[in-house]
Amino acid sequence: MSAPTANRAYRPETRLVHAGTMRSQFNETSEAIYLTQGYVYDSAEQCEALFSGKEKGYVYSRYSNPTVAMFEQRMAALEGAEAARATASGMAAVTTAIMGLVRAGDHVVAAKALFGSCRWVIEDWLPRFGVETTLVDGTDLAQWKKAVRKNTKAAFLESPTNPTLEVIDIAAVAEIVHAVGGKLIVDNVFATPLFQSPLKLGADIVVYSATKHIDGGGRCLGGVVICDEKTIVDNFQQYLRHTGPAMSPFNAWTLLKGLETLSVRVARQTATAAAVADRLAGHAKLARVIYPGRKDHPQAVTIKKQMTGASTLCSFEIKGGKDGAFRFLNALNLIRITNNLGDARSLITHPTTTTHQRLTPEQRAELGIADGLVRFSAGLEHPDDVVEDLLTALETV
Repeated sequence: MSAPTANRAYRPETRLVHAGTMRSQFNETSEAIYLTQGYVYDSAEQCEALFSGKEKGYVYSRYSNPTVAMFEQRMAALEGAEAARATASGMAAVTTAIMGLVRAGDHVVAAKALFGSCRWVIEDWLPRFGVETTLVDGTDLAQWKKAVRKNTKAAFLESPTNPTLEVIDIAAVAEIVHAVGGKLIVDNVFATPLFQSPLKLGADIVVYSATKHIDGGGRCLGGVVICDEKTIVDNFQQYLRHTGPAMSPFNAWTLLKGLETLSVRVARQTATAAAVADRLAGHAKLARVIYPGRKDHPQAVTIKKQMTGASTLCSFEIKGGKDGAFRFLNALNLIRITNNLGDARSLITHPTTTTHQRLTPEQRAELGIADGLVRFSAGLEHPDDVVEDLLTALETV
């Protein structure tokens, strides 16, 4: 059986299991792990042909590797894209996607609601190289229209956002960015490739931290940039080769195994997150509950238009600020405190003191990140056990 490819009509669940598989002469069932730095050649002439690009093949695992290539091909097939390039982490994927598109004198527009490290790249890193940046309220299309310029080469957003789960109209933003000749990059981690397809909505590039749902077991780091082949060759290929954010073959193999169960895990996690949101909504010790699957979500109309599912995450604000949040977190027994997400275990974090601690209190307030806000990531435990743990902990607030 040949592996499904991006142009085949297989459904996502099937592509998650089969796409990109390359078997060796031993016809192994599970993908092989090619733990090697380099490769040998039949002749000096073949070596020359491979290094010059006249012949396709592998020359060094910082450039490419068979196991990593399988992961890339499976991710491209899942997104319905021409190509993908894997990186050592999600932030390496984000940095590659942005830096590869811009030069000194260019301009980047990004939504304000970003993961802390992503915002650092936009606000602190890019300006060091003469790239101007503008931050906007991602849900306000008028701000996007006002911010773009003739020299806007890239726009960046995450949707749903971290940690307030805002949902941005990807198609509308893409149209605005394309009008000035720019490319739209979408961080699709919180939606997962199962619930949102940014490329079909008009985005040019999709990035993932594979560390999250794709691995799904808290085992390894990884990232991936997905788009058309020309964009990769023209903008990212040399950057990736020469700066070295290469994915480990072992991590690629682990992520391939994670992809096989992604649809089953995300379905269970989403059901649990929805149950948590419904049980906590209106709780006397909570100021608000935010969940993309509820009708009271501020962007419910946009969600219905561009997402096929809700989320494995739910955020809620505990009354009493940081002290109340800490009492609640310390009273949890089953759910673990950590800044990761998308794990088989239910996890929770306090964004003000972790993922968004580098922002000023004013910046956090502007984004709706109150001192009492916590972000919950549903795992694979029985939903009732998770809900009971949350409700019991809330009694201490």
